[in-house]
Amino acid sequence: MSNTLKDQEIAMLRTELEMLMKEREALLEVAGAAAGLIAELDSFDIPSTAMEAAELLSARVNDLPEETLQDALTAVDAHSIG
Repeated sequence: MSNTLKDQEIAMLRTELEMLMKEREALLEVAGAAAGLIAELDSFDIPSTAMEAAELLSARVNDLPEETLQDALTAVDAHSIG
């Protein structure tokens, strides 16, 4: 394989990795905002029509690994919620 082809593949992989890192950051911001929302919600104030969605969101946030959740909270500057 020629150096030019290897260089092109490396450049393509670098571009793909940069795109994935940007997507990860955006998803961390969404997860962090969701975690903040969940922390502030009072389950008695949630309309019954939204309860299933709130429970699903809460379960997914709770399923995140601790490190990922911390990264998500950091992404939205929510070091301490509540």
